[in-house]
Amino acid sequence: MEKLDYRELVQKIINQHAQEHSEEDMETTEIVFDLERDRYLLLYVGWRDEERMYGPIHIDIKDGKIWIQRDFTEIGLAHQLVELGVPSSDIVLGFRAPYIRQFTGFAVV
Repeated sequence: MEKLDYRELVQKIINQHAQEHSEEDMETTEIVFDLERDRYLLLYVGWRDEERMYGPIHIDIKDGKIWIQRDFTEIGLAHQLVELGVPSSDIVLGFRAPYIRQFTGFAVV
C-alpha cells in the first residue's frame, strides 16, 4: 500500500477550514506553511466589534507522525485525518499531556 502524503493532507485540511469561514472572517484568516520545517498554521487574527479574535490551528509533521499542537475545530482535526486514511498510530495529540495520550486512541510518543 502506498504511503499517504501527510504534507498534502495537512495543507488540504487547513485550506478547507480557511474556506469555510464567511467573507467577513476571511479578512482575519492567515495561512502559514513552513514547508522546510513542516509547520502548518491557520490563524484567525483581528477584531469583531470589540472582541479580540485569535484562534490557531497548528499542525507539525515530525518523525513521520502528524502532531496536532492546537485544534479549535468542532469536528476535530485528528478525526478528519483518520477519515482521509491516516492511521491513528501516526497522529499525536500534542495539545494533550504525554501521560494522557495513552487514553486517546492516538499515538503516545
